[in-house]
Formats: sequence, C-alpha cells, structure tokens
Amino acid sequence: MPHQIEFTVRSTDLDFIGHVNNAKYLEYMEWARFDWFWQTGLTLDELQRRAVMPVVVNININYRKELRIREQVVARTSAVKLGGKSFVIRHELFNQREELVADADVTMVMIDANTRRSTALPAELREALSAELALP
Repeated sequence: MPHQIEFTVRSTDLDFIGHVNNAKYLEYMEWARFDWFWQTGLTLDELQRRAVMPVVVNININYRKELRIREQVVARTSAVKLGGKSFVIRHELFNQREELVADADVTMVMIDANTRRSTALPAELREALSAELALP
C-alpha cells in the first residue's frame, strides 16, 4: 500500500502566473520521500548515526495538471524497483478531486557518508521495499 501524506498549496508555492511552480512539485515529492523514510525507522538522525545517506540520481517527472492556491494535495509514495545499492520509488500527487496532477519515478543510491561511495541498502529499508514490491 502506498505511503500517503496530505498538505495544502501555500501562496509561496506559486509562480508569477498563479499556479504552483514546477520546482515545488519536486519539493512536495521530497517531503513525501522523507516522511516515507521516517516511517521505516530511518530518520535523518538514524541515517547520520549510520553514516549512510540516500542520494537522488535520477528523476523522471510528468506534470499533468496545474495546482492552485489553497488546493488540498495528497502525495502517495510506493516502491517500484529494488537493487543492491539503489532503488526506485514512484511519487504521485493528486488534487482534492483525486485527479493525478504529477507523477515521478525517482532513482536513489545509498552512499557511505564518509567515503561518498555507493553502499548496500540498510536492512530495514530493503525489507520495507521488498514488502511493498510483494504486494499485489
């Protein structure tokens, strides 16, 4: 089942034509991604303690509909693919009418914070991704 967070479009999210700036969609997805990580027990403090960090290496995003001020947004995050040191997650943003407004596949690589080289995924993350991928 996809992880889900909800929020409201703020005035500071808008560009000069009055809808959400394209870069803000990526920020919304980042909020969802961090919340998703925390739900697995891998908070920022825990990742720093382990000296490992997830790094975005690729994002493929589709902008489908505009979002406007005060709209309610639901961000859903789910696993798509699992590798030894990397994984792909999908973000989907929906407006209050349940219309898909944007979606993206995000490829991330886990790195050792000291050497800045790729490293194996933490067991908790691997288990969470594997469990999600096993769902119908």
